[in-house]
Amino acid sequence: MSDSDDDSPQLSAHTLAALQEFFAEQKQHTEPNGDGKYHVGIIEENWQLSQFWYSQETALRLAQEAVTAAGDNGRIACVSAPSVYQALRELHRDGISASIFEYDRRFAVYGEDFVFYDYNNPLDLPNNIPAHSFDIVIADPPYLSEECLQKTSETIKYLTRGKILLCTGAVMEAPAARLLGVRRCAFIPRHTRNLANEFRCYVNYNSGLDGDGMQ
Repeated sequence: MSDSDDDSPQLSAHTLAALQEFFAEQKQHTEPNGDGKYHVGIIEENWQLSQFWYSQETALRLAQEAVTAAGDNGRIACVSAPSVYQALRELHRDGISASIFEYDRRFAVYGEDFVFYDYNNPLDLPNNIPAHSFDIVIADPPYLSEECLQKTSETIKYLTRGKILLCTGAVMEAPAARLLGVRRCAFIPRHTRNLANEFRCYVNYNSGLDGDGMQ
């Protein structure tokens, strides 16, 4: 069949425009760029990877807490917490040092900030990341299991100089205290979708997250 065959199916201009818009939106979700590439949710959740993004308000609140806790010229590690990393970059595009430790390679779009991370191999990290090189580590283990928390805790303790901000289910409070010496905050993290499990924040330092339990 030739390109000029009259029987070839043809798309209307309207349909073609709609398809082009659809593919452009899909590309934006997989290859974010420009001024909006750090917006929370620009990369869609992958439920198979147990991804559930924080609400914009929660991500910003946690990012603000991280900046305050890290201090001037501090370094921030976001372990399985991409929403917080994105909010950090929205707040401070270039004025902070932040790294995103993620299994999902779509986040490699963030260049040198991205570090591939598999919690099953908690200390399999690049040589250019020495022990205790971050002023605060924010972590959100992908699964509500003690095994996942225990392995993620190894990573957290390796990375942090001291401060830890952990977001996980309320059911993990006892093992979190035992493994990381953290305590529950008043602040309650929210997600863009209503999750069946109750989530909480835990810290091992005097944080600003005890002011209220809203968001």
